[in-house]
Amino acid sequence: MECISVFDMLKIGVGPSSSHTLGPWRAAERWIADLKASSRFDKVENIKVDLYGSLSLTGKGHATDYAVMLGLSGADPETIPVESIDTTIAHIKNKAILNFNGEKQLPFNPKENIVFNRKFLDFHSNGLIFTATINGRNYKSTYYSIGGGFVVQEERKNAKANKLIFYCTFPYPTETGNDLLKFCNQLNLPVSGVVLENEKSIREPDKIDSELKRIWGTMLECMYVGCHTEGNLPGGLNVRRRAYDMHKNLIGDFKYNSPEDWLQTIRKTEVKFRQILKWVSCFALSVNEVNASLGRVVTAPTNGSAGVIPAVLMYYMVIENHDADFEHIKKFLLVAGEIGSIFKKGATISAAMGGCQAEIGVSSAMAAGALCELLGGTPEQVLVAAEIAMEHHLGLTCDPIGGLVQIPCIERNSMGAIKAINAAELALDTDPNNVKVPLDKVVSTMWETAKDMNTKYKETSEGGLAVGVNMSDC
Repeated sequence: MECISVFDMLKIGVGPSSSHTLGPWRAAERWIADLKASSRFDKVENIKVDLYGSLSLTGKGHATDYAVMLGLSGADPETIPVESIDTTIAHIKNKAILNFNGEKQLPFNPKENIVFNRKFLDFHSNGLIFTATINGRNYKSTYYSIGGGFVVQEERKNAKANKLIFYCTFPYPTETGNDLLKFCNQLNLPVSGVVLENEKSIREPDKIDSELKRIWGTMLECMYVGCHTEGNLPGGLNVRRRAYDMHKNLIGDFKYNSPEDWLQTIRKTEVKFRQILKWVSCFALSVNEVNASLGRVVTAPTNGSAGVIPAVLMYYMVIENHDADFEHIKKFLLVAGEIGSIFKKGATISAAMGGCQAEIGVSSAMAAGALCELLGGTPEQVLVAAEIAMEHHLGLTCDPIGGLVQIPCIERNSMGAIKAINAAELALDTDPNNVKVPLDKVVSTMWETAKDMNTKYKETSEGGLAVGVNMSDC
């Protein structure tokens, strides 16, 4: 059974894609660590990176080549100043030299040392092979970015789709919704309580709180930046940022000096009924516009779906409960992380494996369940909310225009957030004993749907809107 922490599901990183940017970045870091462990790092004379499948087909639009170069340079996606990214990449391109892990200069021409191969590797559709040349001999290592920033190294003996093999140390290990409900009833705790007990088994309570505060702080800052940045997004589609204008019309003439001050200002404003959906959309759009411009976001569970959870949590804080504090934020994130882990264990959170149902669908389910608990829902109703949200995302394809995480990705976060709120409200008025489709059933159905889905609708830009709309039309 997989032992997945909330902090595995909610990671801080750089956009625009957790599987195509954060994953390859982390893979490069792991490769360097492996080279050091085998005492080969200091002997490396040349390096090459081969990208396969979805990483190749949409890698340019997802900045996979940038991520690989930054990872090989020793930069950390959690801490790198995002404004320095373009300068770092430009230096590598112009000088044809890469500062390997910040320790040694190696010849590196991105056009030659990063190869985009259209074919797919057997294990997973997001594959990459690192090659180190030492004394004329090549040493190859294969990694797979399986969604949400998770990376695995190829192991033929355990080569089963999207599964990690390791022992779980949680006192209350869950693989399904039924497992979770069993522990909720056994311990007489809400979903967040069970998740917290598991987290406390691997880290101190103070560390849990500090990390959750850091995650929420990143989400809040991301929304703040998105709402206060105007212009067009990079990438060639010339998509105009909409969060700026929406926010300006909604906030009016109020003054503030920081993301936290901004939050309190919004909570004090009188939000009219017809403005509620606009605020939710604004929050979601702001995050994914930051993500699309290589900004810092929180995978929730992926970068492409990073706007849903912050938007729904902000909805709770500015619409439902003006007195909400960190304890409410903590419960929300704990529940969301747990629901996301159930989908990862039973299906996938990778669009390259399951289409956008695996990203926006899962994020909507995570947010719906979390909101349901904060609104007073029972553990059973929390799972009902998650099920309802996913049920209405089943079959959603991933067909980004130009391979960019912009159209239709950004708007889908807004739709996913609104569906999550609706699902939570429906669940609160639902008797779980009368539910016909339990969460575990919709998880397995999502996975079967993913396997049946044509490959061209799985983040390849070879189907749907990606071929129905020309770049020139945009």
